[in-house]
Amino acid sequence: MPSADDIQQIVQKYVELVAAHQPEAVADLFAADATIEDPVGSELKTDRAAFVEFYSVIAGMEETTSELLWSRVAGDTAVFEFRLRVATAGHGYEVQPVDIMTFGEDGKIATMRAVWNPATDIKIL
Repeated sequence: MPSADDIQQIVQKYVELVAAHQPEAVADLFAADATIEDPVGSELKTDRAAFVEFYSVIAGMEETTSELLWSRVAGDTAVFEFRLRVATAGHGYEVQPVDIMTFGEDGKIATMRAVWNPATDIKIL
């Protein structure tokens, strides 16, 4: 099992890559049989093509920044909050999801669930 430090480094890398316009690199962090539920309650994404498509939406923004605000790691699980700011066509938006990730023995993300509500948690900048 990856150490707490290993998991923390993967979380930091994930937050950085989400804003780096590199959906393929983000998808590389996930196990082949991983699932993404973002936001919680939405349809599960269950394969690499779906992961790349999902993160490509963010990569398509003209400006993107992200910042890890806090994180906790216990066993194979990380919980963290990060700030994601995006801008396109002169409009800016911010969201601060709380993500819950579990990790496999290989250090790949096995599950990711993002806790946020699109109806109330998107801030217009």
